[in-house]
Amino acid sequence: MLPIHFAPLQGYTEDCYRRIHHDVCGGVDCYYTPFMRLEHGRVRSKDLRDVNPENNLGVPIVPQVIVRDGTELDMLIATLIPMGYRRIDLNMGCPFPLQTNHGRGAGLMVKPEEVRGICDRIAQHEELQFSVKMRIGLNQKEEWKNILPMLNDTPLTHITLHPRLASQGYKGEVDSEAFAAFAEACRHPLIYNGDIHGINDIHRIEQAYPGLHGIMIGRGLLARPTLAAEYKERKVLTDRELVERIKRMHELLAEAYSRFIPGESQQLMKLRTFWDYLEPTIGRKPWKKIHKAGNMRNYLAAVADLRIYQQ
Repeated sequence: MLPIHFAPLQGYTEDCYRRIHHDVCGGVDCYYTPFMRLEHGRVRSKDLRDVNPENNLGVPIVPQVIVRDGTELDMLIATLIPMGYRRIDLNMGCPFPLQTNHGRGAGLMVKPEEVRGICDRIAQHEELQFSVKMRIGLNQKEEWKNILPMLNDTPLTHITLHPRLASQGYKGEVDSEAFAAFAEACRHPLIYNGDIHGINDIHRIEQAYPGLHGIMIGRGLLARPTLAAEYKERKVLTDRELVERIKRMHELLAEAYSRFIPGESQQLMKLRTFWDYLEPTIGRKPWKKIHKAGNMRNYLAAVADLRIYQQ
């Protein structure tokens, strides 16, 4: 039974979602925060709120950071240590041009000199544990070969690899051959990430790469929040049980958002994001009905009408 790691997704897996998912669905061994970054030389206030220990009580989280060099990493470390954090995940896999064009995320894959500086900073912090999440490259599938030797020589708890190019985003097939080659060359514990949508996918990856130390799931858990628990408990929920869990998560999220999001229209806008990845689980018709609801009253009525699982 492999540990399950919940991948961070900006705009979806913030502190409220993590707390509620942990309480209602469970099955996740570690949640990663959406990446913290510097903006105009300072940590964004929403990032500080998201990693505030008071907002994550009882939830096993690791803050993720995105940087372009060792100096930025130092600034983020200086923010996290006083909060009590001793584990940090470094994002070297974000595929979005807004980050890669500035040398952050997967943009580091073509900047080995900056990676060297970051690795040197990591080695200096013996009081902290670091991990790395990465892709096989920015535009070329063998770019990882220039980076991995440096990571192999750096003290890391593990590496998480998504076997796609950043330029692919989330499209096309994952590169199984590249993952296998990376696994053979990697000297750190390795976690698989990419296109995990169901329990069968988890079992397939387990069998394909028997030396794995875990599986990271992002969109698959947003689409089926109970996936990790079903895998851990070796039990697939009934349609009714699944819908009950989804509705309970939604109910608690609505309560939480009402406490800090002003105005019904803004609350509704935020609540709709909960359903963005759920169409394959609840079915096209109820999904459309929920998204088309123009006000909170109609929206809540559409959620209440959600009764059965539909393929």
